[in-house]
Amino acid sequence: MTGLLVVNADDLGLTDGVCRAVARAHRDGVVTSTSVLAVGQAFDRAASTVRDAGTLGLGAHLALVGEDRPLLSAREVPSLVDRDGRFPLSYRTVVARGLAGRIDAADVAREFRAQLDRVRSIGVPLTHLDTHQHTHLWPTVARVVVELAREAGIGTVRLPTSARRGPLGVGVRVLAGRLRRRLATAGLATTAGYAGLDEAGRLDVADLSAALARASAAGATSLEVNAHPGEPGDADLARFDWDYRWGQELAVLTDPATRAVVEAADWRLGTFADLAGAR
Repeated sequence: MTGLLVVNADDLGLTDGVCRAVARAHRDGVVTSTSVLAVGQAFDRAASTVRDAGTLGLGAHLALVGEDRPLLSAREVPSLVDRDGRFPLSYRTVVARGLAGRIDAADVAREFRAQLDRVRSIGVPLTHLDTHQHTHLWPTVARVVVELAREAGIGTVRLPTSARRGPLGVGVRVLAGRLRRRLATAGLATTAGYAGLDEAGRLDVADLSAALARASAAGATSLEVNAHPGEPGDADLARFDWDYRWGQELAVLTDPATRAVVEAADWRLGTFADLAGAR
């Protein structure tokens, strides 16, 4: 076998339909792991989805951005929210605040700790941490996530990166390099390869095949591909202006041709709990 492949479904708890889609992508497809959004409106459904799935790896999808409100009040985390107590919608605001030195790490830690506690209340051991819109690429947020992982005894943190050309891709790669060094210093694991940021909301078989080929060519012994399955026509997703092809990703993840691509490329499906043996 070339190595360990973790196919992680993000945003569990976003809607009931996303929860059903993740369950199906695990049961009938190649999804082996998921990250739960503690602030999601369908968190209770997410909890039952994970408990019922049995073999689905579970992580916390910690949020500083998005349409859903934080768990804590504006008084508790004033630097993270607007006057209405809402997160900014985009990671771009986090970057802008970071450049201006306006990210309060103590506020981030309070909110993330509350979210992590809620995910841990599901009662299933956590295999990893990551963040909504990959905000832990920013160093201040990364420091908090690393500290929480060590505090909670969670051994793995996602390392997102990008293959894009241009300023965005370069910026992501620079931040990813810093994050990799931070994780190594802290003794935390991550996969050797990653795909999903560039393909967010439109992952297809060709994307997956290309990611496997890149990882194999680089000699990677482990790879995470993060995906966003959802039910086609889910009306509850209309409030998210992300232009994601939720239903198409679900179809790709459950297509027997997708599993055949993985097997032909000689990768072994697993979870972040298997990462120690693949490093």
